[in-house]
Amino acid sequence: MRRRDFIKAIWASAVAWPLSARAQKSSNRLPVVGVLWHAGNAEEEEVYLSVVRKAFSDLGYIEGKNIVLEHRFPAENPDRFRSLARELVDAKPDAIIAVTVLGAVELKKLTDTIPIVFVLAADPVGFGFVNSLARPGGNATGPSLMTIDVSGKRLELFKEAVPNLSRVAVLTDVTDPFKDRLIKAYQASGERLGLSIWPVLIKTPEDIEPEFSKIAQVGANGIVSGQADCYSFSVRVLGRPLSTTKFR
Repeated sequence: MRRRDFIKAIWASAVAWPLSARAQKSSNRLPVVGVLWHAGNAEEEEVYLSVVRKAFSDLGYIEGKNIVLEHRFPAENPDRFRSLARELVDAKPDAIIAVTVLGAVELKKLTDTIPIVFVLAADPVGFGFVNSLARPGGNATGPSLMTIDVSGKRLELFKEAVPNLSRVAVLTDVTDPFKDRLIKAYQASGERLGLSIWPVLIKTPEDIEPEFSKIAQVGANGIVSGQADCYSFSVRVLGRPLSTTKFR
């Protein structure tokens, strides 16, 4: 299943229940769903924004006709995540979609009553979104990727695919509240597999290119993206790309 289709299925099923409950309470007001994105505007989010609209359309909700979608675009700025999360919560929508983990974290701090749908969280329990996977409780729901639990298996598969793998750079978003635990998990797995793990913290998209240059300079021959929603393995041998595999 493509990532877009998967996200569509998650949003469609998870957001449906608070809207149905709202519809039973009153028919005088259109249901309102807030969406806290990660990019800076609708154009940058068009690929996934169209998925959201299609998902609601499939449920019978047409934006502007029988549902209101309140979009907020934080431009990957932690301060804007906080302020826009507060803005959405203060508007008291029927549900809020948090496209990123950071957005979900900020929203969960502000409300324990408005339903929150998070997308592809690495560890919902660790983030405090749910009480447990078996009995989530609370007001948040969404899928768990269990990325912390399977970090060792990913490195094992990486080493199996590339026998000469020795030093792996782990790219992580500096704003990710779970980055420290993720790095520790990879370091523990790397030690067991005889791999050297080098954490690389990315602050802005502009940091990616210079950090890749540093990775090449220190002799890393493997890269793991620590983002919760996509793992990319890129191997370099003698400075030339050997292969890239994306797991979605």
